[in-house]
Amino acid sequence: MHKEKENIAMLIDVDNAPASKIEVILSELAKYGVVNIRKAYGNWKNPKSRGWEAVLHEYAIQPIQQFDYTKGKNASDMAMTIDAMELLFTKELDAFCIVSSDSDFTPLVMRILANGLKVYGFGEKKTPMPFVNACSRFLYLENLVSVVEEEEEEKRRSSRTPKKDRKKSANELKKDTKLLNALRHAIESTEDEEGWAYLADVGNHISNNTSYDPRNFGYRSWGELIRAIDLFEVKKCGDHRSAFCVRDKRRRY
Repeated sequence: MHKEKENIAMLIDVDNAPASKIEVILSELAKYGVVNIRKAYGNWKNPKSRGWEAVLHEYAIQPIQQFDYTKGKNASDMAMTIDAMELLFTKELDAFCIVSSDSDFTPLVMRILANGLKVYGFGEKKTPMPFVNACSRFLYLENLVSVVEEEEEEKRRSSRTPKKDRKKSANELKKDTKLLNALRHAIESTEDEEGWAYLADVGNHISNNTSYDPRNFGYRSWGELIRAIDLFEVKKCGDHRSAFCVRDKRRRY
C-alpha cells in the first residue's frame, strides 16, 4: 500500500538551533508528512535553553534533559544520536528531521540514509558542508521566513528601510560550479530529443540526488533561480499554466 504521508521523527539540538524558527520548520515538514515524534535535547538548566522552553508546550515537543558532564563538552549530541538509533529500529518511520548546525551528526545522517530513510536537515548558514550535503534535503533557517517575519519585512519595505538582499546574484550563481553541474546533469537526465526538460522533472531530479533547495540561494523555486542565472532557455510547455521547460543554452540542436 502506498503511503501518501511520511511518518517523521524530529530531533532538535537546542544548543545549535534557534527556537524562533520552530513554526516554519514544522510548516515545511508538513509538506512531506506527519511529525509524530518531536524531541528536543539540551541542558534545560542552561539559560540558552529558555527560548525553547517557551515553545515546548505550544508545539508538543518533548524536552530531553541532558546534563553537561564535562565542561566544554556537549553530552546532548550523544543522547540524541542514541535515541535516533533506537527510533530507527523500533518505530515505523519514513524520515528523520535533524535540527542542528553541528556537523557531528553527519555520521548519524549517513547511517539513517543507509537504512533507506530520508533525512531533512535544518540549520543556520554556519552549518559545515559535510552535514548539509549528507542530508536528503537541507534548508538554511535564515531563509525560512514565518508569517510574522513576512509581515515585519513588509513593514520595512513600506517604510523604505534598507534590508540585506538574501538572493544570490547571477554572477554568484554562475561561480557555483557544483550547483551548475547539478542543474545541467538534471536537465540532461530528463530532456527530450530537442534538449527540453520539464522544470518540475529537473527540480525533482535535483531533490532526489542532492540536498540543494532553491531557498538556500534566496529563490522561491528552481524556475526563478534558473531564470536568474541566464545560462538556460525557459519556455512554456503544454496547456497547464504552471508547465515550463528548460534547456541548456550551450547545447545546439
